[in-house]
Amino acid sequence: MCHLVQKYNVPGPRYTSYPTVPYWDSDGFSGKLWKDSVLKAFQENPEDGISLYIHLPFCESMCTFCGCHKRITKRHELELPYIKTVIKEWQLYCDLFGSKPVIKEIHLGGGTPTFFSPEHLKLLIEGILRRVKKADDPQFSFEGHPNNTTKEHLQALYDVGFQRVCLGVQDYNETVQKAINRIQPFENVKKVTEWAREIGYTSVGHDIIYGLPFQTSTDVKQTILKTNALKPDRIAFYSYAHVPWLKGNGQRGYKDTDLPTSVEKKKQYELGKKMLADFGYEDVGMDHFALPTDSLCLAMEHGTLHRNFMGYTPSKTKLMIGLGVSSIGDSWYGFAQNVKSVEEYEHLVSHGVIPIYRGHILTEEDQLIRNHILNLMCRFETNWEFGETRITDFQKVIENLSELESDGLVSIGPTQVKVTEKGKPFIRNISMAFDLKLHRKKPETRLFSMTV
Repeated sequence: MCHLVQKYNVPGPRYTSYPTVPYWDSDGFSGKLWKDSVLKAFQENPEDGISLYIHLPFCESMCTFCGCHKRITKRHELELPYIKTVIKEWQLYCDLFGSKPVIKEIHLGGGTPTFFSPEHLKLLIEGILRRVKKADDPQFSFEGHPNNTTKEHLQALYDVGFQRVCLGVQDYNETVQKAINRIQPFENVKKVTEWAREIGYTSVGHDIIYGLPFQTSTDVKQTILKTNALKPDRIAFYSYAHVPWLKGNGQRGYKDTDLPTSVEKKKQYELGKKMLADFGYEDVGMDHFALPTDSLCLAMEHGTLHRNFMGYTPSKTKLMIGLGVSSIGDSWYGFAQNVKSVEEYEHLVSHGVIPIYRGHILTEEDQLIRNHILNLMCRFETNWEFGETRITDFQKVIENLSELESDGLVSIGPTQVKVTEKGKPFIRNISMAFDLKLHRKKPETRLFSMTV
C-alpha cells in the first residue's frame, strides 16, 4: 500500500463541483447567464424544493488549518448589517422566481456561524422563511464552534427548524491544537453535544482531521476514543488540505516538515477508519461515516446520497442557492460564486444586484462527466451506455482507468466501473480519470491539495 500512496499522492480536486472552480469564467460569465439557469431549474420542478447555503464569514481568531473564506474580527456590530444584506439578496432571488419557493435544505457555514448572536441568527432564518414554503421534511443544519456555541444558540436555531449541528473537533492533542490555533477542550465539545441532544437535535456530527501539524497516529487514536464516548451520529474524518500558497488561509504558521509524511498520514487514515468501523460507523461516500440509523447512512443504502457544496446530503435538490459573501450556487445547469469582499457584497446587493463575479454554464459533456463523478463519490460506481460517444475523448477516460485497475483500485466492465475496497481511499484519483478538462489543460499554478 505504501507504494500506492507515493504513486497517487498528487495535487487533485475534491470534486464538490465539476468542472472544478479553476475552470470557471470571470470575464465571460454574466449575471444574466446565471439567472437564466436558476430560473430554468426552478421552473422545471417548482415543488421539488431547493437548498440554501448561507455563508457567515466572521471569526474572532484564525484557525490555521482552515482553507475557507473568512473575515477575522471582534467587531460584532458587523452582524446586523450583514444579515440584513443576506435577507435582501434572498429577496432578489424570490423576485426572480415570481412565486414562493419550497425550501428543502438550509445550511449555515462559515467562518463561524456562532460568531453571530442567537437573536441575529433567528432574525436571519425568520427573514428567509418569511418568503418561502417549507418542504414536508426540511433538513436545516449549521456548523458550530464548540468554544462559542451556547445553549441559547442551539435553542434559537432549533426553534426555527434546525435539527442537525456539526461541531468542529479536529484533534484533542494540545500540541496540535496550539499549532492550528484552536485550543478546544473535550469538555466544551461534550457540553455542546449534550445540550443539542437535550434540546432535541436528531443528528449531531463531529469533524475530525488527520494529517495536521505535529499529529501522530496516537493522537488520532485518542481523539477517536474520546469522540466515540460521545457517540455523534455522523463523523467527518478528512484529510488536512495543506495549501499555504492560497491567499489568506493562515497556513504559514508551521513548516512543511511539521506535517506527517504521506505514509504516516495514510496510517492515520487507516487506523481511524478501522476504529470507526469497530465502533459501529458505516463508511459513507468520501471521508464520511455515520451510524446505521442516521439519514446519511440510510441514503447511501437506498442510492439517494448526494454531494454538493454543502457536503454530503441525504436527498438531492436540483437547485442550490448560495447566499452571502463568497458563497457558491448550483443550478444543475451552471455554477456561480459571489464576490469575496464583504464591502463589495453589501454594496452590490444594496443596489439590487445579485453579487456574483464568476461561474460556469455546463456543456452536455460537462453534465455527463459530472454525473459520473457524482456516482463515484456517492455510490463508488458508475455506468455508461455501451458505445457512448457524447463525451469527446471517452476512450481517454478508459485509458486513465486502466492503470487504476492494474493497481487493484477499480474493476472495469463493458459499461461500468466499480471502486474496490482498496480503492476507496483513492476516490479523488479515480474521479480525476474522468476529469477531461484537467487532462486537456492543467492549471498553470498549483491550486489543489494533495489527494492522500
